Amino acid sequence: MPLIPEEPQIHESAQGPRVTPATGRTAPTPRPVPGPRSAATPRPGRPGPGPARPAPPAQRPHPTSDDLRKTDRPEDRSAPQLQLIPASASGALDAADEAVDLLLDSGRAPGEILVLTTGDQHPWAAHELSFGEAAYWAQHEAGDDVFFAGAAFADRVRPRPVVIVAVNGGDTVTGALTGARERAGALLIVCGDPERINAVLGAGV
Repeated sequence: MPLIPEEPQIHESAQGPRVTPATGRTAPTPRPVPGPRSAATPRPGRPGPGPARPAPPAQRPHPTSDDLRKTDRPEDRSAPQLQLIPASASGALDAADEAVDLLLDSGRAPGEILVLTTGDQHPWAAHELSFGEAAYWAQHEAGDDVFFAGAAFADRVRPRPVVIVAVNGGDTVTGALTGARERAGALLIVCGDPERINAVLGAGV
């Protein structure tokens, strides 16, 4: 009686590892982030020493790297694409930090990103300013890393391809948004109250 060879069994372990994206976010293609920083100078967006930021609101919408990439289109070179991330005044800094992380993960170079705040300074900016304005602005002139500045300095900062505005209070929202739009080369991201932002930039946001 002829022997019938058994069909080879494919073991689950031979099928390769399974990757499960984090819940609630589209898993971006991991990319190395250029420009490592020493422990003494933490990378902007992830400050080490300095005041702690308030916890974000429990149900703040989370942007994804796809959301940020799809608005960065070159069709209209006369004005930047606009991306609105709804956030409260107390959660605007955290929303801006998350946008920075997603942009870096999607391949943006750190030196292409500028973050402006309308209220209190970002903790990174406050920390760097503690060493003096000369050292702080020297980092801006170098242009090789994410730079954080208050809206009061909007006239002094140079344009960058991506500008993020954290509307975290203050009385300079209109001027900050107008100045940010003039300095954003390709993409303007605004984190804050949608009604207030649309009143300044228009319903097209």
